[in-house]
Parts: sequence; C-alpha cells; structure tokens
Amino acid sequence: MLGISARSSAAMNIMILTVQKAANGLIRDFGELEKLQASAKVFGDFVSRADRYARQLLLDELSKARPEYDILIRGQGEITASQPRSKFDQNGGYRWLIDPLDGAVNYLHGIPHFSVSVAIDHHEEVIAGVVYNPVTNELYWGEKGRGAYLNNRRIRVSGHRVLGEAIIGTGGAYGYSGVEDGAVRLNNVSRRVGALRQLGATSLDLAFVASGRLDAFFEAEAMIWDAAAGMIIVREAGGAVARWRKGIVASNLCFHEEIKKML
Repeated sequence: MLGISARSSAAMNIMILTVQKAANGLIRDFGELEKLQASAKVFGDFVSRADRYARQLLLDELSKARPEYDILIRGQGEITASQPRSKFDQNGGYRWLIDPLDGAVNYLHGIPHFSVSVAIDHHEEVIAGVVYNPVTNELYWGEKGRGAYLNNRRIRVSGHRVLGEAIIGTGGAYGYSGVEDGAVRLNNVSRRVGALRQLGATSLDLAFVASGRLDAFFEAEAMIWDAAAGMIIVREAGGAVARWRKGIVASNLCFHEEIKKML
C-alpha cells in the first residue's frame, strides 16, 4: 500500500489507508465532472455529495480505529470521543484533524490540485499528518521525530538562499483587513521574490514547501484542519512554520525570518 513502510507508526498506517480509501470516491466523481453539462448549482451539488461521502467515510473509519480520540472536521466541527481512554491514549488529549476535500474550488473546476488531509494533535501539538492528492497519486506524510516523506521517499525543504529567486505560494488576499490591504501586501511580496503562486489548496501547498517545490507559503487566514498535516510535514522536512495573523507562514530555514518581516 502506498506510503506504508517500516518507518511509519500504527496510527500513521491507519491514516494512510483511510485517506486513500476516502479518495477513491473523490477521484471517481472528479472524472465524472468533466462529462457534466450542467448549471453551476448542479456542479456544486455534485461536489457537495462527493465531499459528504469522503467526510462520512473518514469519520466512520477513524472513529472506529481510535474511538478514544476526539475529532475536529471541516463541515461538522468538534466531535467528542465515543469511548474513554484506552491503551492507545494513555495520557488523553489526542484528536483527529480532518479536511475531507481541501481545494474544493479546484475540484469543482476540474483542476487536479486538491487533497484529503488528516492529522493528529496531542494537547494541541500536531504530531502526525497525511496529505494525499489522488489525481497525482502523491501521498505526503510526516510524524514527529520520524521525518517527512513523499510516498516512500524522504523529502527535504529547498536549499534556496536568494529570496529574489524563490517561488512562494500564497492563499491570496483573503483574510486581510479588506481587499485593498491584501492586494498591497501581495504586490509587495511579488516584487521581492522570484514568483508568487496561488494554487488553491493549503495542505498541498504546505506539502510542496516540504518537498522543495515551493520555497515558502503564507496565508493570512487558515483553519487548523487545512494546515495541521502540512505543518508537521514541513517541520519534519527541515522547514520552519509559524502562525501569522489567523493563518500561517512556512518556508525553508534560509529566509523564514525575512519573509515574516516582509509580511
């Protein structure tokens, strides 16, 4: 099975198996989207059904595997654990963080940049995460102290040192103090880096930082279920991650502080 190896823990193996299972329905429906000749509403309903299917599968599988873990999932919010602590949760405080379909707008428009994202935090410290793009069959995963991987290959952040040559991802102008403020900030960044990219899926954008495809990523407003898995993968790939505004900044170590100051 993709991603599973002697390096991954039992909990990681559960996440890897489950995200791939949930992605089966998404990729099937993604293939059907191009065949639809319908209104925007019909497209939206189609995507919503795919999202709901993935969400329910993730809830069922993960709560069955670790019923003593709490859950935070996009679309439903907090769900309290169905059982008390067990041998898997000696200290309490474990929680699944789930985004069934990160990049839903891309998915709706047939753009193959979306993911299923699952993470675990322990007393609000993210300790493991998986980000899976079923179109490219690329599965990013990382665990605290175990490194970061793309499928079964170890990954590292880029070694680029010149900010003016860096490729930077962004979540766009959303989350700033008005559109004008966001536009000004983005323009300021774009003039000082090699290129700015708005790809549209926070978890995958962070995974791209971890694998060196992007040198950095920033977003002014990001929900924890969007960012959690990508955060641990970036850290385990040797990068730096910091909360910024209501969002996140992630990069290699060479110009992390410079990017934060610029923002």
